[in-house]
Amino acid sequence: MLLRSYLRHSIIQQARLCRPVITALHKPFFPMFQRPSGSPGQRMSSQPPSPAPKYKLVFFVPLSHVEVCKEAVFAAGAGSYPKGKYSKACFQSVGTGQFLPGDGANPNIGKVGDIEKVEEMRVEVLCLGRETMLKAVDELRNAHPYEEPGYEVYKLENV
Repeated sequence: MLLRSYLRHSIIQQARLCRPVITALHKPFFPMFQRPSGSPGQRMSSQPPSPAPKYKLVFFVPLSHVEVCKEAVFAAGAGSYPKGKYSKACFQSVGTGQFLPGDGANPNIGKVGDIEKVEEMRVEVLCLGRETMLKAVDELRNAHPYEEPGYEVYKLENV
């Protein structure tokens, strides 16, 4: 019992001796890690405005309509990079698309009930801002030959 009491007392004493070291380790060592002074509102006003959100529009189009669809999304403002030094930028790759038109479909290519395989272009284009992305999707849907164009939209993160 005496030994147990001694050990408990010894551990408590050691913990008390270590407390200043542990506290010092938790404090920021470099000034850059310290919290900025001023109220949150003051700090917010001095920060630069956040950039417009970026989206990537990816669409699939038959080779016969690639240029028409690209020009439509470019006219909507897609394909431009920040600072305006580049425009009409995109990535393209060729692949084979497949679909089966069902009852009630009105396919531009193929027949209802038959699996259709079409050589298509995958086009990826950057959209700066939500409005640009929505306008580009709308223009793509108008220019695309398919009843239901294949496209995807990804929201990008600034890193």
